[in-house]
Amino acid sequence: MPDASTEPITLRQITDPSDPAIAAFGELQDRTYFEPDMLIPAAYLVRLLEWQSPERRNLLLVAEQAGRVVGGTVFHAFPQVGTGFSSYMATAQQVRGQGVARLLHDRRMALLDEAVGGHVAGVFIDVVAPQRLTPRELAEERAVGSDPVRRRAVFAHLGFRQVDVTYQQPAGGENGGPVTNMDLLYCPRVPADRVPAALVLGTMGAYWHAWLGEARRDHALAALAAQAAPDGTFGLIDPTGA
Repeated sequence: MPDASTEPITLRQITDPSDPAIAAFGELQDRTYFEPDMLIPAAYLVRLLEWQSPERRNLLLVAEQAGRVVGGTVFHAFPQVGTGFSSYMATAQQVRGQGVARLLHDRRMALLDEAVGGHVAGVFIDVVAPQRLTPRELAEERAVGSDPVRRRAVFAHLGFRQVDVTYQQPAGGENGGPVTNMDLLYCPRVPADRVPAALVLGTMGAYWHAWLGEARRDHALAALAAQAAPDGTFGLIDPTGA
C-alpha cells in the first residue's frame, strides 16, 4: 500500500458549498486550534461561500495529500479597500516543516488579486499573543500540538509584521466582551515599516461590519484610529518580539 506521506501536496480553491473538503477543513481547524469555538465552523463556511458581495468575497483554499485535507485557509477579499483578511490558516502536524504554509500563503495572495481585480496591498490576520495567554490556555495549546510562539515565527517567515497598536476583537470574549489576547498582523505586498491607517481601518471596518453592525463597528474603529501616528500611519514591528 502506498505511503500517503510521499504523495504530492496539491492546492485547490473550494467554490462548491457541497464540497466535502469543507467539512474536512472544519475538522482540521478543530484539531489544530486550542479554542475551536473561536473559529468559523464548517457549517458556517458553507454559508460564507454562498454569501458573496461586491464589497466582500469569501474564499477557501485547501491543501490536499492523497485525497485528504492537510492544510487550508479561509480568507476574505475587500475590493473597495484593496486588501484581504485571513480568518484562519492551518496545517496538519504531519506536513509541518514541508513548506505547506508558504504554498497556501502565496496562492492566497494570488486569489486575493483575482478577487479584487488587480493587486492587493497586503493581507491582515490576527493571532494570539503568547504572553497574554493564561496557563490553562497554554496547556490547551500544547494539548493540540500547537505552539503560539512557533506560529508567530511562521507568520514572520511569510512576511507578516505586527501592527503596533493595542488590538481587540470587539466581540467573542468572556461574557460577550472583547477578545484581548490577540495582536493584529499585516503582510504588505511590498516590505514596509509602516502601514497607512486608512488601510487598516478600511479593512477592519469591512471585516467587522457583517457581524458587528455599524454602531459597534464604528466604536471599535474609533479605538484603533485614536492610536494612529500624526502622519496617519501605524508602525509595523517584528511579531516575534525579536
